[in-house]
Amino acid sequence: MSSVAGTLTIEHVAIQRMDHVGIVVDDLPAAIEFFIELGLELQGQRPVEGRWVDRVVGLDGVLAEIAMLQTPDGHGRLELTTFHRPSIGGGDRHAPANTAGIRHVAFAVEDIDGVLDALRARGAELVGELERYKDSYRLCYVRGPEGIIVELAEPIG
Repeated sequence: MSSVAGTLTIEHVAIQRMDHVGIVVDDLPAAIEFFIELGLELQGQRPVEGRWVDRVVGLDGVLAEIAMLQTPDGHGRLELTTFHRPSIGGGDRHAPANTAGIRHVAFAVEDIDGVLDALRARGAELVGELERYKDSYRLCYVRGPEGIIVELAEPIG
């Protein structure tokens, strides 16, 4: 191990990039539609099953369907997964923003007011309020399908 600016790192191993964030959902079509409305592009959708996936995720008898979506700039991807088996354990879809674990995924947007109008028309709700952060952003949290919290940030200036 070596030290970089006081942080321990593993020698000869380096993260190349963040590849994607995965979110498990019950209603895959609704989640896909929500993120397409935000401007992500569907790259593909397919079932996954077999011993290899069982071993990767540490479950037996997995049958799942995944959809991969990409941001318009091509640098960010989101993997949506629904498990047909084994059955999904229930989570708290309305957990507050300070609950431990991955709480939200954030996107930079243009015309945050227009995005909010379009998402509200599809049933999304503001978690709090649309606010201004200094002279940097207008931002808010929106609760989308299945309780997924999405942060929207519109750069100012």
